[in-house]
Amino acid sequence: MRREKSCGAVVFTRIHGEIRYLLAQSRAGIYGFPKGHVEENETEQETALREIYEEVHIRPSFLDGFRMTEEYPLPKKGNILKEAVYFLAEYQDQSVRIQKEELMEARLVSYEEAMTLLQHEGRRRILQEAHGFLCR
Repeated sequence: MRREKSCGAVVFTRIHGEIRYLLAQSRAGIYGFPKGHVEENETEQETALREIYEEVHIRPSFLDGFRMTEEYPLPKKGNILKEAVYFLAEYQDQSVRIQKEELMEARLVSYEEAMTLLQHEGRRRILQEAHGFLCR
């Protein structure tokens, strides 16, 4: 089985002291976190930062100690197993602008709303872990 790797982050900001998560909606209508394919000689974090900037035009800072992975098959691409690596990243005082070729929208939402918008169990698990990490 061939493997494919993407990196991104659970991106958040604080509005009036409350955590708000940035969810990106793909052209297929699926909500998730900004992420994309690793390019040659990039580290996982370099990939995540580049992809976040390309998709939503912000430059967040990573929080140390958080890294999670999700693996799933890509049936439409043949026999490929996708590995997605996620970090936790915060931004402040930046305006989100989506990459219109890849995204329909980006939304800042509460934890509860994010859990209802995320369709994939793996992404809900990653958000749950990230939220727990932030609320410790």
